[in-house]
Amino acid sequence: MRLPGIGPKSASRLAYYLLRAPEAVSLELAQALQELKASTRLCSVCFNITETDPCPICSDPSRDQSVVCVVEEPLDVAAIERAKAYRGVYHVLHGVLSPINGVGPDDLKINELVARIRRAQQTSTPIREVILATNPTVEGEMTAAFLQRKLSGLSVTLTRLARGLPVGGDLEYADEITLSRALEGRQPF
Repeated sequence: MRLPGIGPKSASRLAYYLLRAPEAVSLELAQALQELKASTRLCSVCFNITETDPCPICSDPSRDQSVVCVVEEPLDVAAIERAKAYRGVYHVLHGVLSPINGVGPDDLKINELVARIRRAQQTSTPIREVILATNPTVEGEMTAAFLQRKLSGLSVTLTRLARGLPVGGDLEYADEITLSRALEGRQPF
């Protein structure tokens, strides 16, 4: 039950499955978990989870190193990569600001982002754009606003992911904030 998304019933089903399965199944699972912990680390550049350092995205010469997409978690990198629409690089914060949960700026990879931008500004390929791709939650918006203030003195363009209605969505089911952002972000047809 300690795993995210696993409630009491799912935990019981998994435990009973492993008890009934041949011992080899449990041993393979245990070995896979050990290998997962032993073979993965954080990329020293973007802080995504990787087996190599730097990660394949950061070390890919075809990626645009001058555009950095800032996301909350490694799963967000995977989601954006699935869309096959982005060719820049990433920076993973590993969470969002949440005073209620005791998560402050020093608990995230914010200082590392600032240092990365400053280092890049001294090279032949400076970072020219930072895309704030935090989730549209209270914490995500607060984190984006904090990043905007923190990065305002640097020579980078800050952009935010567009907000609006999902494809296939119905207007009658959209909340007021989504509708207002969709109207604000409208584009020529």
